[in-house]
Amino acid sequence: MCGIVGYVGFREAYPILIKGLHRLEYRGYDSAGVATINEDGKLSVFKAKGKVQQLEEFVNDKDVSGTIGIAHTRWATHGEPSNINAHPHCSETESLALIHNGIIENYAVLKVELQKQGFTFQSSTDTEVLVQLIEYIKQLNKCDLFTAVQLALNQVVGAYAIAVIEKNNPDRIIAARKSSPLVVGVGAGEFFLASDASPIVEYTQKVIYLDDEEIVIINRDEEPKIVTLLNVEKTPEIKELEMNLSQLERGGYPHFMLKEIFEQPETLKNCMSGRINVEGTNVTLSGIIDHKDKFRFERI
Repeated sequence: MCGIVGYVGFREAYPILIKGLHRLEYRGYDSAGVATINEDGKLSVFKAKGKVQQLEEFVNDKDVSGTIGIAHTRWATHGEPSNINAHPHCSETESLALIHNGIIENYAVLKVELQKQGFTFQSSTDTEVLVQLIEYIKQLNKCDLFTAVQLALNQVVGAYAIAVIEKNNPDRIIAARKSSPLVVGVGAGEFFLASDASPIVEYTQKVIYLDDEEIVIINRDEEPKIVTLLNVEKTPEIKELEMNLSQLERGGYPHFMLKEIFEQPETLKNCMSGRINVEGTNVTLSGIIDHKDKFRFERI
């Protein structure tokens, strides 16, 4: 199911990214990776097959400093689980790093065209094809990263949630989604990015949920800007999270599955709250009542 985490702000990014990856472990994965840009403008990418803990052990003596970064847990689709196939993936000049959930269906065609232009590939993934395509478009059109991402995604067929950082612009994350969830956390002088709210809720209750075919430009000292693939600018809608950190933790249970099993009575109670009359004799499901003509069951 893969997991995405991103951060830009005034804190060190790495601890936030790693904690976020741990919060996304429930999604299932086979490898993990992280990319940061330090104060000297160096883009560092570290990846490891296995659990997030193995990634932590691998980077224990590495330089992961910086106040901007992205991180990822991968579930293999294209290419076996390995250090090379793990995300983030870099462009050929190593100026861009990208993480990606989803599947790029036309990656093979794009890869052939990029190889004709002299690009080489290290991994077996569709994700590396996407980051190389973004770099190629950026070079060809002499445009900024946002424009290159927008043009590249207009050539892509498939599902994606992506986040990209650029070595020469350590104050910006470009992210986009189509058929794969992505949420932006809005803090005080800092921004968070994740596949769901679990890595974010500890730091802020304010979030922006991206819709399909939307790109968000997250700059360190500016409000997030949302533009569609068709270049229509949209006003970000900030919402308040209705969950808290305790709801996201395992609550003393050894596994999330066990926690969810024991939570079923409370979950059902919350689900039916407001749908059962005071006497407890009648259930009202207004969504069904409003559309009852559409429910024509011939066989169950």
